[in-house]
Amino acid sequence: MRSAMPKVLHRVADKPLVEHVIHTAHALGAKEVYVVYGHGGEAVPEALSHLDVKWVLQEKQLGTGHAVEQALGDIPGNHLVLVLYGDVPLTRAETLADLVRLAGDESMGLLTVALDDPTGYGRIIRNQAGKVSQIVEHKDASDEQKLINEVNTGILVAPCQKLKAWLGKLENDNSQGEFYLTDTIEMAVKQGLAVNTASPSRPQEVLGVNNKKQLAELERFYQRQAADKLMEAGVTLRDPCRFDLRGELSCGQDVSIDVNVVIEGRVSLGDNVEIASNCVIKNATIGDGVKVLPNTVIEDATIGADSKVGPFARLRPGAELVGDNHIGNFVEIKKAKVGRGSKVNHLSYVGDAEIGSTVNIGAGTITCNYDGANKHLTRIGDDVFVGSCSQLVAPVNIEKGVTIGAGSTITKDVPSGVLALTRAKQIVIEGWKRPQKKNK
Repeated sequence: MRSAMPKVLHRVADKPLVEHVIHTAHALGAKEVYVVYGHGGEAVPEALSHLDVKWVLQEKQLGTGHAVEQALGDIPGNHLVLVLYGDVPLTRAETLADLVRLAGDESMGLLTVALDDPTGYGRIIRNQAGKVSQIVEHKDASDEQKLINEVNTGILVAPCQKLKAWLGKLENDNSQGEFYLTDTIEMAVKQGLAVNTASPSRPQEVLGVNNKKQLAELERFYQRQAADKLMEAGVTLRDPCRFDLRGELSCGQDVSIDVNVVIEGRVSLGDNVEIASNCVIKNATIGDGVKVLPNTVIEDATIGADSKVGPFARLRPGAELVGDNHIGNFVEIKKAKVGRGSKVNHLSYVGDAEIGSTVNIGAGTITCNYDGANKHLTRIGDDVFVGSCSQLVAPVNIEKGVTIGAGSTITKDVPSGVLALTRAKQIVIEGWKRPQKKNK
């Protein structure tokens, strides 16, 4: 990967590769999930300490068989063991469930795939009856064996007690000098166990990551799969190749999403929502009939029905639009509740505020919420009109029906129904000349 970061911590859909695998294992209903780590030291368990797994250190990297052996000590012998790989992130739970059903006390399941170019993969060797007899690694394969395009994915399921016995008999007399997990297949065959095979619906399910190019290819595959599911559910994607889902998205009917939209975290879109191009939306709930215009960023916010946000707007954490709101270009809302029908249309900052209904906040207005040490609250009642280029210095309360004259700096509470303004007297100086540069 040409990176200081352990490979399994590189991300697809903004989630570490190995976290995809862990989530899939849990989705299968695994009683325990063991993660064997070695390369990168403690960086992997530290980064993923929030996950419900048991961490197993492989101090010396002596091959796949040795790695699996490290984790088997505490697993009851009558359990089945499913072996997955931290750099193979996109295997579907349905595929693995089919594989697990092939295994029992006297059988094991092996996931294989046919590749157009099998270079580098272990080949599946079958006997005359078509049964798996062994796996030969690419570096150890003969020229004839290298012509086989059915390959080993490395993913298998086997009875624990027998797997423990096989791993204890592994030898490392191969070109890599490693203990291969694949050698257990031949041992199983010699003991008369059935080696049953299953295959994924698409080869990308079992492709691993060894460089940034492969990482990008899996990212695009993941995103196209996500886009296809959304379109099948009725979402209109203007270009499914230019859409990124990096979390969970739920949508109502007749949702439309334009190009270069990025969805992160958990996002819910109501009916008839339109998301224009180049928007980033993270952890947000967006109500029915909302229009999000181009180049808008929304994070940890709630937008009520029939609102319009953008273009070039930013809703920061804690922003709550009750409904039928207009938030316009170059407006930033942070930790503020904006009442029904209220508008902040141009070039304004509203932070730490409670705004009533049918309020109009003019261009260039800011709530001065920070005194250099603490944040303070601005309260604005219903039907208030705030003129352009005003500063509301918190803490301050502006009651219902107030009009704030343009260019005012409001530092004290304003009672309802009045006009409030602060303005220096305009001065005109006759005969004044603008300074000019002296000729050199």
